[in-house]
Amino acid sequence: MSWLFEPFTTNTFLLRALIAGVLVSISCGIVGTFIVLRGLAFIGDALAHGVLPGIAVAILLGFPGIIGAAIGAVVMIGGISLITQRSRLSTDTAIGLLFVGMLALGVVIVSRSTTFTGDIVRVLFGEILGINNQAVLLQLIATLAIAATAFICARPFLLLCFSPEQAQVSGFSSRLYHNIMLAMIALAVIVSFQTVGTLLVFGMLLAPAGAGALLARRMRAMMTWAALIGSFSVYAGLMISYYLNLAAGSSIVLVATIIFFIVLFAKNLQLAPARPVEGHSHD
Repeated sequence: MSWLFEPFTTNTFLLRALIAGVLVSISCGIVGTFIVLRGLAFIGDALAHGVLPGIAVAILLGFPGIIGAAIGAVVMIGGISLITQRSRLSTDTAIGLLFVGMLALGVVIVSRSTTFTGDIVRVLFGEILGINNQAVLLQLIATLAIAATAFICARPFLLLCFSPEQAQVSGFSSRLYHNIMLAMIALAVIVSFQTVGTLLVFGMLLAPAGAGALLARRMRAMMTWAALIGSFSVYAGLMISYYLNLAAGSSIVLVATIIFFIVLFAKNLQLAPARPVEGHSHD
């Protein structure tokens, strides 16, 4: 049974990747639950891809990519608010416009650079096996901030997920707490892209939380399941990567997605009505 733990006890890079991945799983489990319950998958996807131009510009100018990701996320959220407030367009339309615009801008910036090939792969798919102690510490701080925000805003968030009107009647500003929720999503995306990349962070936000929503009815239980499934996916994905020499970040997200479909299949099997036994009819 030593093969189950040996990679992490003998390899510092893998152990650091496991710690960072578990922290990503906790933050994405919390935020992903709100994304699933509120139907914010589109904006989660838009943020995960819309930060690309900010990251590209930051790296080309010699700044940390996380600074560019933060600026890109602020531009995305600010742009969505501006379009919806100054026009009759729906939020989905505003998100879609900025999503394709920011993604296209990112591709244009990357295409103009001849030295960006390695960096773009790292941005899109992460470098979990090359993460350093500073990045792990930053992920820990972000995870604690997300957990604290979810705890403090638990009641208004719960009301907002199921009835924004009820949240307003209860004395909570729907717009304020919606923006706080968006800020949490942005923070999870900004920090987690270093670990699993901008393309794969969306999978970590949705797959474990989706499975959690199938397994539990209460919000805290959903978050717990999402964090546990995400953490197991990190462990299993790193093991697969280590023994089969596959991409670590992609392996993690693939495991999480497979677990979601296993849970979905099991739940449907459990809820399927029993068929009547043939050949025993009574006249």
